[in-house]
Amino acid sequence: MTDQFNVAVIGAGPAGMFGARELARAGARVSLFNRDIKPGGLAEYGIYLDKYTMKNGLRKQFRQALELPNLDYYGNVTVGQSGDLTLDDLRALGFQAILVAVGAQGTKWLGLPGEDLAGVYHAKDVVYHYNHLPPYSQQPFRFGKRCAVIGAGNVMLDIAHFLTREQNAEEVTAIVRRGPAEVKFEKQEMEYVIAYLDQAALEEEIRRVTPTMKTVRQDPSASHASILAALPKALPKTSDTRFQFIFLASPVQLIGENGLLTQVEIEDNILIEKDSEIKARATGVKRRLDVETVVFAIGDKVDESFGLPTEWNEFVKNPNPRFPVDGHSYETPFEDVFVGGWSRKASSGLVGVARKDGINASKAVLHYLQKMKQPGASNSEAIAAKFNSLNKPVVTKERVKMLETIELEEAKKRGVKEFKFDSNEDMLKAVGLA
Repeated sequence: MTDQFNVAVIGAGPAGMFGARELARAGARVSLFNRDIKPGGLAEYGIYLDKYTMKNGLRKQFRQALELPNLDYYGNVTVGQSGDLTLDDLRALGFQAILVAVGAQGTKWLGLPGEDLAGVYHAKDVVYHYNHLPPYSQQPFRFGKRCAVIGAGNVMLDIAHFLTREQNAEEVTAIVRRGPAEVKFEKQEMEYVIAYLDQAALEEEIRRVTPTMKTVRQDPSASHASILAALPKALPKTSDTRFQFIFLASPVQLIGENGLLTQVEIEDNILIEKDSEIKARATGVKRRLDVETVVFAIGDKVDESFGLPTEWNEFVKNPNPRFPVDGHSYETPFEDVFVGGWSRKASSGLVGVARKDGINASKAVLHYLQKMKQPGASNSEAIAAKFNSLNKPVVTKERVKMLETIELEEAKKRGVKEFKFDSNEDMLKAVGLA
């Protein structure tokens, strides 16, 4: 077909990959742009490092999507106000619609004193590091013997998992702003670390926060049992790490010496009920914990420099969408730009949620094209000319396939389940693009 809708999809994580697949299956000519060399996004670089079955299942689906003849892949290309391409560049290249599925590239910080100390990190950076995403894979991280993780979700448990099983920390403390009745992690994720849990300390911590929980009609015994529900399927211990919780506490400052973190100061909270919601309120009572590492697992936000308006850590959506899907708006203030996955709602759900959201976003794009646009001529020559002007290697799907084969062969040589190159330079060299 020479006359097709030309669609640009930005980001090759689950939302972008599955959204691009649906658009291509519907007959559009899809160009998939990705900041990283390899596709996959959080499915490749965000899932815990030893969950090989899950990762390989997703990789298989991604390979099938890239085999579609009308879906082109361009890796090692950044899109944004200061990227290789801007949104206006994509329009000038003849794209009639743009689906932004870049995830939540930014990181949330609390703006506390001492956040710049060595030993203070955001969970996303740590996850990228142990999953070998350049340049995080090449950056030094200071993981000490005493570590604290701020948060109460699955990502907090991923970091605790890494610190216990891979770093053999002596002590890992989860600092939770609210109470044990409001933790967000799943029982299945707790199975990885519950063998390290200091159950006596947990019991004492539940006893400490019981009066506050009862003031808002929460059941301490039920919360205690819920946390311990993962015990029957606990993974065997591989270190002597002690894992513990501190509930109803928030960090207020990071303290260090000679640029290195030595302590975190926390403030105790109470629970109050306001407007039918349970909220944490600071008490003014503070204490300090000796730690060498603090990891903030408090969620993500979109990249404010991307080129779309933002509000409350998210890209602004059209509140009155013309093409809603399942009651959600996938439209931005620009009529030809749509958002899906974590770009639509930052830190929302797991891979399956991102996949569904990307597919729904593609439906909104298709509705827009069918109602508002006429098919256009192929823009492949214009794209090729633009890439030639960038003076940098652009990775096509053929090169991705080559890279995957090389890394599989290297894993076999080394006798390991998985091998990844740690730098973009090594990946480009492996596929002849250095």
